[in-house]
Amino acid sequence: MKSKPSLTLKALKDEKGNQLSPVLSKETKNYLIDIDGTICDDIPNEEPERMATAELYPEALVTLNKWYDEGHVITFFTSRTEDHRQVTEAWLNKHGFKYHGILFGKPRGGNYHWIDNHIVKATRYEGKFTDLVVKNRDIEVFED
Repeated sequence: MKSKPSLTLKALKDEKGNQLSPVLSKETKNYLIDIDGTICDDIPNEEPERMATAELYPEALVTLNKWYDEGHVITFFTSRTEDHRQVTEAWLNKHGFKYHGILFGKPRGGNYHWIDNHIVKATRYEGKFTDLVVKNRDIEVFED
């Protein structure tokens, strides 16, 4: 893992003065990036040895390292298990990915619906890694 730029979290309090979870500045994005089928070949957990020779998606490397250099947080989020940490980190480092961390154990199977008390944006990878653009789409929200 490369050296990490310093990240400043803003302290928050509610109307009663209780401390809340801190947040990043509005300009800093906290990217959670899947690995398999997003930055490289889709390697199933059942064949982790294939990770050592997985094909890199070059646009992913360029884009993610650019975002890292711009000061955004890059964390890989994968359904791989902790048993796959060594081969996964070796592959990321071999290809020169800059990142802050890796979270293992994401639920398998897709069709994710993330519910959080912080703003969450999701972008489905569909074969091309570029800077993100703004488009209006329908989303599911909680009823008022």
